[in-house]
Amino acid sequence: MKEISAGGVVFRQQDGEYMLLLIEDRYGKVTLAKGKQELGETIHETALREVLEETGVAGRLGEKLDTISYEYTHPATGDVVDKEVHYYLVEAYNTEITVQLEEINDVHWHPAGEAWALQLERGYRNNDQIFRLAFQHLGIEV
Repeated sequence: MKEISAGGVVFRQQDGEYMLLLIEDRYGKVTLAKGKQELGETIHETALREVLEETGVAGRLGEKLDTISYEYTHPATGDVVDKEVHYYLVEAYNTEITVQLEEINDVHWHPAGEAWALQLERGYRNNDQIFRLAFQHLGIEV
């Protein structure tokens, strides 16, 4: 079984500093907004819809960062799922957060340096490269 998802590194500037939007998922891990592609949707539409649904933040899709692939075992069926996730830079139009509590615990804006520290401490390792690429595109030193 194959599953395609999309999402992004959501950012904004505040007082000359980049702020990144991070999600705390239901497992207590820090991650990025992403979700499954729906029938008839482009991957770009999926990325923006998922960011909006999970966080309440609307944005403008920027550069594609990368596509990561991994396998996981579906909790309900026990099937092995081949997952492909497309990540983009997403510039936020608004800063007001609305948390989608059915799927995630919390959402917060963090200064870029703090976001990186949280990623290293509590993030999924397959997102390390996504953060590095986002920082590189934005000109942020890691």
